[in-house]
Amino acid sequence: MTKLDQIRAAESTLLLTTYERFPVLFTHGEGVHIIDENGDRYLDLLSGIGVNALGYSSPVIENAIAEQSRKLIHTSNLFYHEGQAELALRLTERSGLDRVFFANTGTEAWEGALKLARAHAGLLRSEGKTIGTKFLALEQSFHGRTIGSVSTTHKAKYREPFGPVMPGVEFIRFNDVADLRAKFSTDVCGILVEAIQGEGGIRSLTQEFFDEARALASSTGALLIVDEIQAGLGRTGKWFAFQHYGILPDVITVAKPIAGGIPLGAVLCTDEAARAIHAGMHGTTFGGGPLACAVAIAVIDHIEKTNLLAHATEVGDYFQAQLRSLATRHSAIVDVRGKGLMLAAELDSADLAKEVVNQMLKRQIIINCTSDTVLRFLPPYILERSHVDTAIAALDEILAEHAGAVTASQSNAQTAGGPTHV
Repeated sequence: MTKLDQIRAAESTLLLTTYERFPVLFTHGEGVHIIDENGDRYLDLLSGIGVNALGYSSPVIENAIAEQSRKLIHTSNLFYHEGQAELALRLTERSGLDRVFFANTGTEAWEGALKLARAHAGLLRSEGKTIGTKFLALEQSFHGRTIGSVSTTHKAKYREPFGPVMPGVEFIRFNDVADLRAKFSTDVCGILVEAIQGEGGIRSLTQEFFDEARALASSTGALLIVDEIQAGLGRTGKWFAFQHYGILPDVITVAKPIAGGIPLGAVLCTDEAARAIHAGMHGTTFGGGPLACAVAIAVIDHIEKTNLLAHATEVGDYFQAQLRSLATRHSAIVDVRGKGLMLAAELDSADLAKEVVNQMLKRQIIINCTSDTVLRFLPPYILERSHVDTAIAALDEILAEHAGAVTASQSNAQTAGGPTHV
């Protein structure tokens, strides 16, 4: 029995069955590659689902971990340490928002944002304003796995097994301004959006929809809350995806790439929204610990110092152009979209999308499929054009093989005098 077989057998009896894992055992990584137990190198175009912004074995991250671990790994939030204010300054300067709360994960940050919106609405009511407790969220949204987060996540498969979920959430048709206007009222305390939906299929808000959401929220004192957990911290070529729109939200949430693989999340908000929170209302044991903050500071400084935002834009534009060229040769690709290094190629079949993911893995290239038919690419920010070329060549080969198999099947059916559909 191989080591992988031993681990799979142990997990089958010891772990909750929450994941359908691919049969690969990874042991270490280097740059944009992750390496398995046999020494085989895989080009990782998913970066741990958007986490490993600087790739694997980054000296920047390793040095930050080593240095901070020799000093202080954890102290409770009852006391000060050097990292939180320093990291908060970097985040507020780059976002245009005023204050930060540190959590451990994206879903915890989203929970904090929901609590902040409800508390802010309560404060406004105490000051004589008319505002309710309802949230408006978007169809195809995804905001995390906790009860509050799944309550604001649209897909039924994430919500229904855990019902009844948190009440007071209504979903708006994606980018439908008329639907947004019809459902917005003084009952609403928060409008919840992703500037670019991740799990929802790499779909971007229109300028018109984002503008209207901002205007409606401002008209009543409701908070415009933007989930930047997947799109934020440089992935789209700007520090935050909302910055492509020239709009300032009241609250944003960040996580995935912020500390390069060390768990960390954050809620950023305006001073106005922060008025609703006072000592004792919200907290965390591990959020914003010295180790995570030190690594996040190092990651942000490295992104800025090496101009990785411009690099993500340049390589992302090249990647998207190559995907569009691929689409001209393969009719199975029905759309290419995204921004920076947050990209998607939508296929015409869920079965084909799943097969492409599997075939890419056989060629030692990691991508995944979301919304059934969408190939998702979230590579490390250090990706180069040569890596893109490798991926495009593999996709070209796989789609050509698929088209050939379809043509052969149709030809055989016609020869046999049977139906021509497949």
